Amino acid sequence: MGKFLKLPSGKLAKLADHQRKEVLKRNLVDPPKPLFKEVRELILRKCAPAKEKQIRAIFEKQPFGELERLVTQKLLDVVKRVAKDELSSETWLHSLARLSGRSYEAMRVSILEFLETDVFNVSVDNCVSFLDPLVESWDIDLATFGMGIVLNRRLIRDYAKKFEFVEREPVQPEEEPGLKEFLRYQSVSVAATEEEIEFLKKLRFNGKRPTPLYYYRELQNLRDPLHFHAPMTQTVQKKTLGQSQPKGSVAPMHQFMEADCIEKQLQLNGRKRAIQRWAGIKGSRGKKQKAKS
Repeated sequence: MGKFLKLPSGKLAKLADHQRKEVLKRNLVDPPKPLFKEVRELILRKCAPAKEKQIRAIFEKQPFGELERLVTQKLLDVVKRVAKDELSSETWLHSLARLSGRSYEAMRVSILEFLETDVFNVSVDNCVSFLDPLVESWDIDLATFGMGIVLNRRLIRDYAKKFEFVEREPVQPEEEPGLKEFLRYQSVSVAATEEEIEFLKKLRFNGKRPTPLYYYRELQNLRDPLHFHAPMTQTVQKKTLGQSQPKGSVAPMHQFMEADCIEKQLQLNGRKRAIQRWAGIKGSRGKKQKAKS
């Protein structure tokens, strides 16, 4: 491009850098101009009465600050979306024209101009024609910045809008290699249900890479009844004085404890055999690959 414009070497890059600095300087030095007084008053008038005094103090302390821009932008977005959806409805436009005191033809022209406006150029005319007749009230939670907007029930079917800022975990782009390898071992993963596989897929490791054995153990832990409380389906029987067991129990407490210990030992032995079987499967596969090579 520099050769085409017959500029000295590096001149074009310097000009572009100078332009970027000027734009940045202008944005930092010149803050956005505050809204028209009538626009701000309309927005505050539509605010929930319990919050109006608090919101007004913030608006006046920071003219067109972050909160005022956020509220104005959200109100504009909602009303512009409604206007765009109803643009082809003559009945809706006639009703809106009557509410704003305009002719149908003037409303047709105004709505096209309104759809092109932004938060920095919203005018008094935009407020009179669209924000005032279409917005009934709005409210905001200053702790979470969740915002609720109520629109004109006579003109808009879905008149209640709610916006929230929710923290979400980043979506993991691809399946873990260890899980893919685990699912290839049909002898140990074939019995896994879709719900169990989906649970394994949702596990997060903050940069670590689990092995197939990890997923095998995780699946066994998920299925182990000792890791979860049993549902309380039976009613608790009252004890009587001098009894260590509820009335009608079949065995004394020490037998229950002994049976519980035996069950735990059996499950522990089962886990050991499963790990040995897993190690054997992996070892036999390695031997086969060595034999082929």
